[in-house]
This record gives sequence, C-alpha cells and structure tokens, in this order.
Amino acid sequence: MTHSLTKSAAAPQTHAKTHQGEAWLYAGLAVLAFSGSLPATRLAVMGLPPLFVTGARGACAAILGGLCLLALRAPKPSRSDLGPLLVVAGGAVIGFPLLTALALQSVPASHSIVFTGLLPLATAGWATCLGEKRPSPPFWLFSGLGAISILGFALHEGVSASPADALLVVAVLICGLGYAVGARLGRRLGGWQVICWALLLALPVMAPLMLTNLPPHPALVPVGAWLGLGYVTLFSMLIGFFFWYRGLALGDIASVGQLQLLQPFLGLVLAACVLHETVSAAALIVMTLVMACVLGARRFSA
Repeated sequence: MTHSLTKSAAAPQTHAKTHQGEAWLYAGLAVLAFSGSLPATRLAVMGLPPLFVTGARGACAAILGGLCLLALRAPKPSRSDLGPLLVVAGGAVIGFPLLTALALQSVPASHSIVFTGLLPLATAGWATCLGEKRPSPPFWLFSGLGAISILGFALHEGVSASPADALLVVAVLICGLGYAVGARLGRRLGGWQVICWALLLALPVMAPLMLTNLPPHPALVPVGAWLGLGYVTLFSMLIGFFFWYRGLALGDIASVGQLQLLQPFLGLVLAACVLHETVSAAALIVMTLVMACVLGARRFSA
C-alpha cells in the first residue's frame, strides 16, 4: 500500500515536470523565431514605409491564420473571449509592431534589441496582476538582475533617452500585456488559435494601414526589404506565436517568459550577420550573466 501511495504521489510530479520541459522547449523555439524580428523589421523599413510594413505583416499573417482556422475547423471563440483577444490584438499584433517600426526609422536594430530584454519582466508583472501564481522573491531577484544587466549593457553601448526609446518602452509594456493575456486564454482556446483569432480581429486595422501606405515604386524596393517583411509576417507574427503561446500555456507564465532574456543577444548575432552591425565583447559578457539569471529564475519560479 505504501508503495502504491508513493507511485501515485510521484505521478503528478513527473507529469508536471514533463509539461514544464515541453513549455520551455516550445518557448525556446518561439524565442529563436522572435530574435530575428527587429533585425528583419530594420531591414524592411530601410526600403519600405514603416506603416506599410506594420499593416502588411499583420494583414498577410491574418490571411494565413484564417486559412489555418478553416483548414483545421477550429471552433469560434465565445463572446467572453473577445475582450482578451482584443487585448492580444492591440498589444502583440498592432501595438508592438507599429511602435517598433516607427522607432527603427531612426535607430539601428542593435540599439532597439536591448529593450526586448525587458519583455520577460513586463510579462511576469502583468501575469501577476492578472492573478497568476505569485513567483517567489528569489525569482524576482534573478528576473530583475537580468533586466538590469540588459539596461546596463544598453547604457554601456550608448543608448540615450530619445523619442525612439520612449516608443520602444511603451511597445514592451503593451506587448507584455498581450503575452500574459494570450497565454491565459491559450489554456482554453489553444495557443495557435489565440494568435490566429487575434490577427483576424486586427485585420480591419491592418488592411487599410497597408493599402493606404503602399510604396510608390514597388519594383525599386530592395529585395532585402521584401525578405525582411516576409520574415516578420511568417515567423514573427504567426509561427513564433504558435510556439510562444503554447509554451506559456503549458508552463508558468512568469517563469517560462524569462527565456526572452536571451532574445536580445540572439537578435544581436542576427543583426551582426544580416545587417553587419557590430557586436561588442561586452554583449557576450552580459549574455553569459543573463543566461545565469534565466536559469536562476527557472529554479526559483513559483
């Protein structure tokens, strides 16, 4: 009898560990996809109007998402789901892409990437406000250290207050809200359905934005700009979110969200490779510290 009780007690723990492992795997794949977002957006706005880039990525992704919903016969969300879906659409689909595209007109991708390191802290904060399990004090310590490390790196690299920086901070705050709300909704609807429905809700905004800001001479737009737009449409707006909301829904939102602390440095590598921007030795040092913070935050999550 003791043996059977031990087995029954161990089963839920094993099940929970399996879900946590899957959550971090899905979220890790999403972070890889998201890491190319700002370099690709920078590439796109170097040859295309930023408002067109914002509208086109959302509108085209909405069409693809709608086809996915039709092909897989996904059930329609309930009326009570519309509010959270609008928050996701406003924060992750419209707000973040628009504000970052506007900011990237005047700052390089390597400048803006560091701000994405604040996303995990914003996501964890919003998740706690929405009633998720409150993480332990050591979790907040490691999470805060990771964010401070990234801000310190930004100051070291010469990031100064500017209108572009203000846009990036607001983008991070509203995107974190979209992540937290979408993750909670994903437990009921499914992660991929959340982003697909949110994209469709944003389509009435994105389609006119795209059509009223068409480039005057599309044939003269560099190929790289179209490739950047294609990347943010397919990976940043759709595929990445499939994995992201799945990972957040399976695990603890605050804990799993800490993986995004690695996104700035993966983005810096891509900025160096694609845009030929310089990556300093300080970035590599801070990346090591941030990785330690991610592991610490995971260890002391709720």
